[in-house]
Amino acid sequence: MTDTNITEIQSASVQTELSFVASLEEKIAAIRQTLRPGQQQMADWQSGPLAVSAVPGAGKSTGMAAAAAIAIARQYQQVAQSAKSSRCQLVVVTFTRSAAANIKSKIRYYLKQLSLPQTGFAVYTLHGLALNIASRHPDLSGLELENVTLITPNQSHRFIRTAVEIWINNHPRLYLQLLEGQQFDGEETERLRRQSVLRTEVLPDLATTVIHEAKSSGISPTQLRQWSQQTTNAYEILTIAAGLYEQYQDLMRSRDFIDYDDMILAALRVLENDSARRIEQNQVFAVFEDEAQDSSPLQTRLLEILAAGSRSQEPGVNSYLPHPPHLSHSPLPTPHSPINLVRVGDPNQAINSTFTPADPIYFREFCQECDRSHRLATMDQAGRSTAMIINAANFALEWVNSFYGAKNQQSSHTPISTPFSLQKIRPVNLTDVNPAPIGKGLELHTPRDIFQTVELLSKRVVELFTEDMGKNAAVLVRENRQGRWFAEALAPICKEHNITLFDVGESDRRSHVPQEILALLQFCDRPHSPDYLKSALEVLVQRQLIPTQDLNALASLPEEFLYPSPLAAPQSEPVQKASHLCRSLLRARLELPLYQIISFLALTLNYDQAELATADKLSERVNKQIAGSNSMGAMLSALSEIVSSERFEPVETDDAEARYTRNGQLTIITMHKAKGLDWNYVFIPFLHENLIPGRFWVPPQSQFLGDFTLSEVARAQIRAALHGEAEIPEVTPAWEQAKHLKTAEEYRLLYVAMTRAKQLLWMSAAQKAPFTWSKPENLQEQAPCPVFPALKRQFPECVVSCNKG
Repeated sequence: MTDTNITEIQSASVQTELSFVASLEEKIAAIRQTLRPGQQQMADWQSGPLAVSAVPGAGKSTGMAAAAAIAIARQYQQVAQSAKSSRCQLVVVTFTRSAAANIKSKIRYYLKQLSLPQTGFAVYTLHGLALNIASRHPDLSGLELENVTLITPNQSHRFIRTAVEIWINNHPRLYLQLLEGQQFDGEETERLRRQSVLRTEVLPDLATTVIHEAKSSGISPTQLRQWSQQTTNAYEILTIAAGLYEQYQDLMRSRDFIDYDDMILAALRVLENDSARRIEQNQVFAVFEDEAQDSSPLQTRLLEILAAGSRSQEPGVNSYLPHPPHLSHSPLPTPHSPINLVRVGDPNQAINSTFTPADPIYFREFCQECDRSHRLATMDQAGRSTAMIINAANFALEWVNSFYGAKNQQSSHTPISTPFSLQKIRPVNLTDVNPAPIGKGLELHTPRDIFQTVELLSKRVVELFTEDMGKNAAVLVRENRQGRWFAEALAPICKEHNITLFDVGESDRRSHVPQEILALLQFCDRPHSPDYLKSALEVLVQRQLIPTQDLNALASLPEEFLYPSPLAAPQSEPVQKASHLCRSLLRARLELPLYQIISFLALTLNYDQAELATADKLSERVNKQIAGSNSMGAMLSALSEIVSSERFEPVETDDAEARYTRNGQLTIITMHKAKGLDWNYVFIPFLHENLIPGRFWVPPQSQFLGDFTLSEVARAQIRAALHGEAEIPEVTPAWEQAKHLKTAEEYRLLYVAMTRAKQLLWMSAAQKAPFTWSKPENLQEQAPCPVFPALKRQFPECVVSCNKG
């Protein structure tokens, strides 16, 4: 080949690359043109930190997906121009598995528009990312995944209960202080009562709260003890918490159990190693985080380290961004090598901080730091809702903040922060019109009681679906008990009018998988037990595998039911069907190996995809736990413990959210679960002050300790230390801070609920409602949520007379 030919080939190659780059730039520009201003700022990102504060309905996931695809395209450009191969990828992190699946499909859509391979990125949940890092370096993470068991403990979990008992035995002085409380006359009956309350309620609750709060923030038991020395309360709450935390950790290590916080800590242990850190960083050119307001301090540190890339060689340097002082040892980038980290979130939608260590203060600080270096983007245009709904949400935000401002002026204590950031929602411009309202778009009702609430709401639902079955609707409730009551009340009406009713609370209680499997296994183990037979039959009826019938009559004579003698009266068809199914279960117990029995029962119960996946997860967990003692007794023991003392996490399928928003369907769902979803029509009943904002309630049985709970005081004290406050508050101010945290979050939860509506927002506060929804029949006068009367005053044209319906 001549030199001329080589030159021509090289020239053609260069021309091809230049043509590819130019074509890619045109396609990037075309995608950018379809985005709103805030989304365009995200798409324009090329390096360094960027904070994106987005209002509800602003199109966060669409903007992030477009920005991610463009960032991947620019990485392709750099590789093409430098003629080097690259293994770097973009890491996208979000909060839930369903959200991860959603954003993954959107990124692929944009990559297809750019004519690029649908590679170059990975989407994880935070815990999935941590587990991925930890599993690649088991020698550094300390996690041998084949040998450990993941649990989600609650306050009745055996490790928590055992930790409490060990702590009581080892710390008699501190325990006696709790037992004596504020006053004690030494009466033996009262002593026994207090012992029971401390062992089964107070101390398990304190342990559960503090362990999660401390571990997720990188706090050790030693650090808790040091903080305790800065307080003077008689109970030494943080010292007690440190002891419980220490015992729990010892138990977990001794049994090879881990929880979700251990995953994050394990990944950070890997990244403390210079070599492993460089390996992980060299695979990542940037990190994009969604729902950043819900991240804990340790989760944020994990992303910061990964986003530093291979440029950070020296451990122990300060972060480019502010971080809690107790984490300053982490290897982080210098100010001369900024982190490639894009964090997208909305502090006004932070609704998990009272039961997780997430706190909106951290994302707010990130936004403020980025704003100082002109790296803050705002997405305040929202196309989801009609203008009236946007006005109502903005008014609620401003009213709550002004209410807090007035309280601060009247208070002599330290000023409290307002629940909301001052970021109002704006409708989109004329080229992208918001949806048209149904009626006025906002309807405010004050029914006589909860029964008239059902009448008014169901009548409106029927009207709306009669007009257009191609729309969807949701009833948003504060707690599952309200949802169950509402579902029962609406079921006959929806059936009459052919409206699909979907109770998410009932559907998503995947704890029914362990419970149902346990009921059938107990029957298989002892088929002649009337109790076990009845429980198994109840499961089969609930799953609609056998007809509803008098189960007590069947269970009273198990042998006659299962194996009727020739002289017995003929069984009816429903009884025959039930008997045949029960005998098939017993036959499977004899013929199948034990490790297959749970999967067989799941198939027998006609589980759907998510339930089958949950059952497979349960089977794997149980079989692993009973390895070495493989017997039905061991399996029943392991299952009983999971059912009685643990919240077994379900496996969600990718289309889980689509089930909640089907057209022609009325979905009943909690406000928490509704985050990230939207419906044409949203109904928010039962807006009462005792639930929103509600108040902390000290159970009468534990009031001997004082007018506060140890767990919430400890949480407030830990957060004060984490936030760098000058001093850790004593019990009374800590309790006040805890109440403020709850109140602020409840108002943010209402804001989230209001902004789920597209065309109609229907709100009500009945004059009479239950004090507690465990007894819905006990009605009494209930004050409305304070925001509700304010909305009625602000939007009088939207107030609907309940007499007229």
